[in-house]
Amino acid sequence: MANRFLRPNLIHRFSTVSPVGPPTTIIPEILSFDQPKPEVDLDLSDQARLFASVPISTLLRSTAILHATSIGPMVDLGSWLMSSKLMDTTVTRDLVLRIVKGTFYDHFCAGEDAAAAARRVSSVYESTGLKGMLVYGVEHAEDGGACDENIQKFIETVEAAKTLPSSHLSSVVVKITAICPMNVLKRVSDLLRWQYKNPNFKLPWKLNSFPVFSGLSPLYHTTSEPEPLTVEEERELEKAHERLKSVCLRCQESNVPLLIDAEDTILQPAIDYMAYWSAIMFNSDKDRPIVYNTIQAYLKDAGERLHLALRESEKMNVPIGFKLVRGAYMSSEAKLADSLGYKSPVHDTIQNTHDCYNDCMSFLMEKASNGSGIAVILATHNTDSGKLGARKASELGINKENGKIEFAQLYGMSDALSFGLKRAGFNVSKYMPYGPVDTAIPYLIRRAYENRGMMSTGALDRQLMRKELKRRVMAW
Repeated sequence: MANRFLRPNLIHRFSTVSPVGPPTTIIPEILSFDQPKPEVDLDLSDQARLFASVPISTLLRSTAILHATSIGPMVDLGSWLMSSKLMDTTVTRDLVLRIVKGTFYDHFCAGEDAAAAARRVSSVYESTGLKGMLVYGVEHAEDGGACDENIQKFIETVEAAKTLPSSHLSSVVVKITAICPMNVLKRVSDLLRWQYKNPNFKLPWKLNSFPVFSGLSPLYHTTSEPEPLTVEEERELEKAHERLKSVCLRCQESNVPLLIDAEDTILQPAIDYMAYWSAIMFNSDKDRPIVYNTIQAYLKDAGERLHLALRESEKMNVPIGFKLVRGAYMSSEAKLADSLGYKSPVHDTIQNTHDCYNDCMSFLMEKASNGSGIAVILATHNTDSGKLGARKASELGINKENGKIEFAQLYGMSDALSFGLKRAGFNVSKYMPYGPVDTAIPYLIRRAYENRGMMSTGALDRQLMRKELKRRVMAW
């Protein structure tokens, strides 16, 4: 049986989708490729070519910082210190933040305000040809007052983006958790899950959106029927929609794409719901969607949800953008599921995650290449996925310059992959968070843990940077 939403040059096995209520599994199983992949210029071994544009001072700092974050005990000590009560002491806090700012913060973040971040975007593009994704680095808001403050920062981000040439900037990023109170997002997610279990359950506040669940979606967070939203909760949700609408309008007027970041599964249904609502509202240009949602491929239901959302967008003739990532909340997902007596919603093995990412990537690239209103940002630090994506683009004859396909990595990480993809002719961006140093601490701790160990994401960069430094020293 064939599925028109899966890429045609693969063979898949899956079951059907029920038109009412929770669908059954449609996750594809890749059996074989029927076409050889053409060679593509994505050589990540020649450090002299990859890092030719990087000043020696930057190479020295980057090598030192990535080496420091590869030392497990150092990462553990630094994480403990930045999360400890010692940070409540003014002298200690000021000292730690000064050290962090001159090292890890400057390596992984773009600046303390929107103007500084825009300048960093320009300098990165002018020296390397890599674009920037601007994001205000606040993550969670507990009340409406904090949300009102945060939306002003996101609007400032759009205003800063408008000062940059379009060639320098890929997009701006918004976090729904920063513009809608966390308790409201959790309540909305609970109610959406309960409606998925019981389709006759009414949600009078619900607006038009795409599907946010599939047959594999984790529903264990909501074990009993939730109470309806209170009047105050409905008011807060309406305000959140207005905040999101305000930033979407500015992005639409400026023709600046807006990426909506993902969170963990306890909140993600509400985020997907709001993301798809805004896509329906603001994605009117078939060639350049404004709103992008994020799909986390480490979730077992990622493939199903992607196909269902795209199916509905095609029915409604609404273009859509997706940012595809692997995911960043593995530990918290596993702990929460275990505490409730359920299996983790994350794939059981890293290979399953790789397979899911690569399958979703290939499917999205095919959709984007056939003239449909799809745009894709392939966010990955995995070199195998980068090489596969480059080969797939060559196989499909994708126009690398039209913006329908783009690669991305975090600022300060996977530079070898970024430079290699850029040399191969692709649009490549760096995710560049900004904000006060103290607000960036949770983000920096996550980056440190990603880079720890000899087999970490930063291992290839460290190896190639050291070789390039040695080459330059020997050439003197």
